[in-house]
Amino acid sequence: MAGPVEHELRGARRRLVETLREKGIADLAVLHAFDAVPRHIFVPTGVKHRAYEDAPLPIGSGQTISQPWVHARYLELLHLKGTEKVLEVGTGSGFQTALLAHLVAQVFSIERVAALFNGAREILTKLNVSNVSLQLGDGTIGWREYAPYDAILVSAGGPSVPTPLLEQLTEGGRLLAPVGDREEQVLQLHTRRGDTTTCQEIAAVRFVPLLGRHGWQG
Repeated sequence: MAGPVEHELRGARRRLVETLREKGIADLAVLHAFDAVPRHIFVPTGVKHRAYEDAPLPIGSGQTISQPWVHARYLELLHLKGTEKVLEVGTGSGFQTALLAHLVAQVFSIERVAALFNGAREILTKLNVSNVSLQLGDGTIGWREYAPYDAILVSAGGPSVPTPLLEQLTEGGRLLAPVGDREEQVLQLHTRRGDTTTCQEIAAVRFVPLLGRHGWQG
C-alpha cells in the first residue's frame, strides 16, 4: 500500500499535469505520459521535494533535467502516433526517455556521460521499461545500426544540426534540435523531404552545450 509520501507525490504529479494543460499542452497522450512517469525518481535526493515544479533541476555532471513544460512541448511538436522508432540524443536523467517509452514503439537513446548513462539505465530497469535501448557514446554521430528513425530529439544545443542525424531520418521524419551558441539557441524542427530537409524555427531556448564530433568541442 502506498504511504503518505507516495500519495503526496502522486498529488503533486497530478497538479503538474494540470499546470501543463493550463500552459497550453493539449496532446492527451503527452499529458498521460507525464501522469504515468514518476519524475521524482529521476532527480537527486536533495531536489526531490521540487520534482513536480515546472522548473529545470540539476542532476549532476554539470547537466540539468529540463523544465517539464519544455519536455512536453518537445514531445507535442513531434505529433507522435505510437508506432514510431525514435532516437534520443542525450539520455540525461532518463526522464524524457521514459516519457518517450509511453508514446512510441521503440526508443534508442545515447548518452556521453557514464554516470548519467548508468543512473538512467538503473532507473529505467527499475520501472520495467522494455522498449528502450541505451548506448554510451557520442550522440552527434547517431546510431546508424537502427536507422532510419521516424523522429530524432536532440537534448542539447549545438552550433548546427549534426549532418549524421539528418541522414538517419526516414522520409517524412522529424528532428527537433536547439541550434545557436553555447548560451542561447533557437529550437528548430526539421522534416525530411527526399534528399533535403525543411526547417521551421519554433522558439528561443536555453540548453546545455551539445558536445561531440559534430557539436561543440570540449
